[in-house]
Amino acid sequence: MNTEPERSMSELIPPCVKSVYERLDSRYSLEFEPLTVRGRHFNFLHPGDIEPLIKGRDIFADVSDFPFWVKIWEAAVVLADFMARMPTDPGRRILELGAGVGVAGIVAAAFGHCVTVTDFDDEILDFARVSAAVNGCEGVFQKRLDWLEPDGSLGKFEIIIGSEILFNSRFFAPLLKVFEIFLAPNGVIYLSHDKRRKSLAGFLGFCSGCYDIAIKEVTLHSGEDESFQILLTRLTPK
Repeated sequence: MNTEPERSMSELIPPCVKSVYERLDSRYSLEFEPLTVRGRHFNFLHPGDIEPLIKGRDIFADVSDFPFWVKIWEAAVVLADFMARMPTDPGRRILELGAGVGVAGIVAAAFGHCVTVTDFDDEILDFARVSAAVNGCEGVFQKRLDWLEPDGSLGKFEIIIGSEILFNSRFFAPLLKVFEIFLAPNGVIYLSHDKRRKSLAGFLGFCSGCYDIAIKEVTLHSGEDESFQILLTRLTPK
């Protein structure tokens, strides 16, 4: 993960999202994390000091109460890089599920894709709204999407993406329904997860009757001499 020197927050906030940023700033200690993908520099807004929220929890267990959206996950960076390398198509729509702060979707939009990023809470999407504006991404839209009550009016998408979204087995069936509702004919799904994600294998077994599955393991090297093994999974309807 390559980074560039951080600028002050006040220099990063465009007037169009100033009020959104101020609303978030009243509730969270905010930080921008710099990220470079394929030579392009980004800054992503996220809550700072998340240790109290994740301390003592097994983030790779089958959990429902872990606030996954508060962190920029390595799997999201790998998915963002994958989308940056994908050839663009002006007639193709991309849906990001469980976007959190919107790393993969915003990067995809910056490289020319038409992207709708979704999450279950409007306040979570506010982080993506600010980051999209900060990074000058006009081709990205933010929509609330509850997997338990999906709004089919969003239409069909040729590509569905998601990173670290398989965190609890009770969402397996609703997620398959979401795929059914939103995936266009001949569409494809790309998911990205840390290899340690314990529920990934369970989900792939759960959906193997409906989808052909291909998996590629990617090693992500961080700037702290760490490496992460990320599984990039492609699902295509049978």
